[in-house]
Amino acid sequence: MKSIVVNSNFSSMYLQFGKRIFDFIVASVCLVILLPIIGITAISILLTSGLPILFTQERVGRKGKIFKIKKFRTMYVRKVKDSSITVAGDQRITPIGRYLRRWKLDELPQLWNVLVGEMSLVGPRPDVSGYADKLQGDAQHLLLLRPGITGPATLAYKNEEEILAKVNDPVLYNNEIIYPDKVRINLEYMKHCSLLQDLYYCFKTIYS
Repeated sequence: MKSIVVNSNFSSMYLQFGKRIFDFIVASVCLVILLPIIGITAISILLTSGLPILFTQERVGRKGKIFKIKKFRTMYVRKVKDSSITVAGDQRITPIGRYLRRWKLDELPQLWNVLVGEMSLVGPRPDVSGYADKLQGDAQHLLLLRPGITGPATLAYKNEEEILAKVNDPVLYNNEIIYPDKVRINLEYMKHCSLLQDLYYCFKTIYS
């Protein structure tokens, strides 16, 4: 996917400058504080399911720029290309991966993505190219945001895997119901983005 330049009326001092400063400070502090947990998690994955410890995948970032997201690996290594949709009880998930996903520990390496400016603490989840390419009209304004570790849409669908496990066609349901609703929620977030709002979503993520 080529870089995209999007004109938008959604602008503020916080979006342009403050958000990046907030991300850098919080990500730096969290990486230091959580270093023991990160180390223990990495060793646990190595001992129970081997290498690689990290899962990396190309995602679409700010202005359409491609970057590699980092997560702790929670699935078995396969040579074939699997669906990007995951449902509850997915047989691809390793035993330890189920705990990492439940407690969101698999997301911790993304603090590095935040530190280097590829992601934000709060924002839309980073899409694979196939989904980002579907953004049309006002929805393309979301490409002005750095993708986030958490956010209003992520919290609204925190039980997404359970929802998808209950429908006959998870991919179709995600494409026609969940994904469009996430776009709507994220556009509302962008219109009202502020430091207080980001703090709210960070605390809600920790305590939800």
